[in-house]
Amino acid sequence: MPRISSDSDLQTVITTFETSPGTCQDLIDALNAAYAEFISKQPGFIAAGLHVNDAQTRIANYSQWERREDFQAMLRSDEMRERNRRISALCRTFEPVLYDVVTTFPKG
Repeated sequence: MPRISSDSDLQTVITTFETSPGTCQDLIDALNAAYAEFISKQPGFIAAGLHVNDAQTRIANYSQWERREDFQAMLRSDEMRERNRRISALCRTFEPVLYDVVTTFPKG
């Protein structure tokens, strides 16, 4: 499970995908397959979650990695480069952005 904490050294990646209702499920299927078959088995992978808006026009992907270099190595692999070409065909845009957690707010 993802751990959201400002006192950890984990690398957080949030990727947003702009898609359409007609291709949203195909994109989710491709992302699920990528995680199940490849990404989750890569060194440094911790956890991930997929989120879709109710209009099925945006997907947000939250993933955590032990190190930035682990995520970058996964992205540069031949396997992921091929998968990203197929994923790109299912959406208008997608952009992975690396973040550091600076503050968290537990239920008060």
